[in-house]
Amino acid sequence: MINSYLPILVILLLSAFIGMVIIVLSTALSRGNATAVKLMPYECGMDPIGSARRRFSIRFFVMGMLFIVFDIELIFLFPWATIYDRLRMFGFIEMLVFVLVLLAGLVYVWKKGALEWE
Repeated sequence: MINSYLPILVILLLSAFIGMVIIVLSTALSRGNATAVKLMPYECGMDPIGSARRRFSIRFFVMGMLFIVFDIELIFLFPWATIYDRLRMFGFIEMLVFVLVLLAGLVYVWKKGALEWE
């Protein structure tokens, strides 16, 4: 029973060892000249000036949701493409309907102006 888990244990130990080696080497080989500018927090390409409770535009969240929707579409296309030869015309029509529904959503969002970044 233990022998079946031995490869997993070896991989975990090897991964932990490689991670520690990378951390130790980066610490040993790095230059230690930290300046105030280098130690300043940096987020999203903007300097952290002002309150951290700033309100974001709703367009930021709409873009994020659209990215997730089309990312999920791409995730569904990969398994479909791997078994496409077995699904034949039925699989093609099903995926065509799926893509057309998402395309209709994209056209709707485009016409509403949600893709315009101001």
